[in-house]
Amino acid sequence: MLEPKLILAPIDFSDSSKEALDVAANIASRYGAELLLFHAVPVMPRLPQNVSIFEEGNYERELIKDAETRLDALVAKVGETGVKARSTVSLANDPAMDIVRIAEQENVGLLVIATHGMTGWRRLAFGSVADKVVRTAHCPVLVFRSEAAAVPAAEGHKQSAAAISAQ
Repeated sequence: MLEPKLILAPIDFSDSSKEALDVAANIASRYGAELLLFHAVPVMPRLPQNVSIFEEGNYERELIKDAETRLDALVAKVGETGVKARSTVSLANDPAMDIVRIAEQENVGLLVIATHGMTGWRRLAFGSVADKVVRTAHCPVLVFRSEAAAVPAAEGHKQSAAAISAQ
């Protein structure tokens, strides 16, 4: 029987990842497990036009500090439910491999990750972090697909077109 002591919840601050965090917190509560929230900051983020290449290091530090602040708020929110939680942030060239690295390093018993439901050319072009994690992780992985991600792209376009034509 799966009874994880530590659950990893990768967070990219999207609605989908926050919904997956709720699921992870629920599971952690049921099993008395600790929750580890993780965010990977891209090593070479796109710099805004007003940021000089000479300020890239400072910009990365700001991104890390911002991620830590946002994760701390989520840890506090989870803590209000009685679940023990902590967070970590890293710089990553490949977020999926960093998630797997953290899972192995921390001896995670379960990994709960959101999928954004990309299909077609978008999935081909951008890949799927969740898919790569599922294929390479050494622990069980629960992939959470939010309701918004579950709407097929063509259906989403039909809904948008219907909303426009109704106006």
